[in-house]
Amino acid sequence: MEDYNSSQIQILEGLKAVRKVPGMYIGSTDERGLHHLVYEVIDNSIDESVAGFCSNIYLTIHENGWITVEDDGRGIPVDIHPKYKRPGLEIVLTELHSGAKFDKKVYKITGGLHGVGVHVVNALSSILIAVVKKSGKVYYEEFLKGVPESGIKEISLSEFQKNRPENLSHLEFHLNTDHGTVITFLPDTEIFETVDVSYNTLLERMRDLAFLNSQVSITIEDKRNGKKEVLSFKGGLSEFVKYLGEGYNPVHKEPIYNMEKQGDYVIEYALQYNTSISEIMQSFVNNISTLEGGTHVAGFRGGLSRAIQDYAKTKNLLKGIEGLSGEDVREGLVAVIHVKIPEPQFEGQTKSKLGNSDVRGVVQSSVESFMKIYLESNPHISEQIVKRAIAAAAAREASRRARELVRRKSALEGGGLPGKLADCSTNDTERSELYLVEGDSAGGSAKQARDREFQAVLPLRGKILNVEKSSDIKTLSNQVIRDLITAVGTGIKEDIDVTKLRYGKIVIMTDADVDGAHIRTLLLTFFYRYARELVTNGNIYFAQPPLFRVQKGEKVAYVYTEKELEKVSKSFGGNVLIQRFKGLGEMNTTQLWDTTMNPETRKLVQVSIEDAAYADRLFSILMGEKVEPRKRFIEENARTVENIDL
Repeated sequence: MEDYNSSQIQILEGLKAVRKVPGMYIGSTDERGLHHLVYEVIDNSIDESVAGFCSNIYLTIHENGWITVEDDGRGIPVDIHPKYKRPGLEIVLTELHSGAKFDKKVYKITGGLHGVGVHVVNALSSILIAVVKKSGKVYYEEFLKGVPESGIKEISLSEFQKNRPENLSHLEFHLNTDHGTVITFLPDTEIFETVDVSYNTLLERMRDLAFLNSQVSITIEDKRNGKKEVLSFKGGLSEFVKYLGEGYNPVHKEPIYNMEKQGDYVIEYALQYNTSISEIMQSFVNNISTLEGGTHVAGFRGGLSRAIQDYAKTKNLLKGIEGLSGEDVREGLVAVIHVKIPEPQFEGQTKSKLGNSDVRGVVQSSVESFMKIYLESNPHISEQIVKRAIAAAAAREASRRARELVRRKSALEGGGLPGKLADCSTNDTERSELYLVEGDSAGGSAKQARDREFQAVLPLRGKILNVEKSSDIKTLSNQVIRDLITAVGTGIKEDIDVTKLRYGKIVIMTDADVDGAHIRTLLLTFFYRYARELVTNGNIYFAQPPLFRVQKGEKVAYVYTEKELEKVSKSFGGNVLIQRFKGLGEMNTTQLWDTTMNPETRKLVQVSIEDAAYADRLFSILMGEKVEPRKRFIEENARTVENIDL
């Protein structure tokens, strides 16, 4: 007790705190945290665009690991701050809680809240170089692990182009302007588990931002493989809605769109109905994706529901049914809502749910007023939307009866677990695992290989139903899906209760071939559409069975890709014995345990939805009713399956 005194209390100065606990600032040090660095820099350029000073952003992924973000905005100030007696550029890159975003005269709307964004990027990069173009001159400064190394250097733009500094040999200006900011940085390998960014992950985030900000063009280029895409959508949210609903036939040709200002708030939304049975809703606040929705989404849904219900009653269209629920009017709806507000309050560090209570009423009033006028002015479209909702109400009632039948049957049968389920003995949900395995053969192997204390196995007979194209009645009549729902324990859709989850990990284990990938997609579609909370909470995993067993003498290795096979074979000195596993059934129980089920040696991939818009669209295209978008998607990705990330 006496050894604890004031001398043991530490103050981490400057950016040392960020390097000490990086997860506190970027969430994690895995791929997710790595990509967060890029988003922080991009968001600064987007804020400059929202303020009206930036029209183009260029993101480059370099072969040597550098990442560069260039914009044609005003350029970070480089003059000496009157109070702190240091250049503005240096302050915003080294001092936490600094920046112009606290002054609403400079940035009225911003995604950054606490002034820590680009400072964190600087702290977690082994090298960061900031380059500012202003009035024909270039100012640049180098930082090592967040610490200023060189001081600001000034040179004419023409001279900089001719004699570029050696540490900027990878940099080239893509935007032909004499103003703007370029941030180029090398993520620190001492901090991150991997510094290999995903082009596809960044592409989808850039696509969202380009849809949300029709005034800006975003280019992303990957020097590692020559990929490049220019993202510019003058149609804004209306184009976004069409993009999300590409896999289905629209009920009305053009999306319904509105943008209006209410005091300091800007409310913008677009919506379109299609023939699917799902709702696709994407929501954003100040360009930040709100995966968990919030008050703006509640307001949008409330306003839309009230407008459609009032119209249906006024026109006497509800014959034969008691009324329409909010769920009825949202079936087949694709919608994007984006609100811009000066002081957003998010619930949780991830900024995934808006909490401003007054936003709900403002949005609901806006949507309800606009939609009432639109419905009255477009009777043909209004009638189609109402008919769509009435059909959904009838289906909802039939679905309710089907769910009730499932519950009654379970009660009559004793409420027991599925007969094919080999359960585990532990009641510890955090520790328990449920393996979903295709077929009785692979299921039998998995049952023998597992650790019975904490690993349960449920064999699934054949390919499960494609729920994307099936009604609730058909889905709930399917015995495989009913067994799955019973085993998981949470219930589904609006009846879901995640506190009743029986297993902390639900592991989809299929063969490492095309059929296995299809079954995996069908199962993931079921969870995404019927129990999305399990996906967003990180309860769903993919097992990674090996493709090959490599042996030379007593040396044995299991490998998972063709590329890895070549590497391992060389490291073994050639002349190796290679066994290819065509499926789980070809492994003996020891091999299956060692490679795929043993927590000490297995490779599990946790399913996360980084970009909900991309996930929604992917399921709609791959599993939806339109053939042409699916065919085009497969043709574009047939040789680059690794780019299809969820």
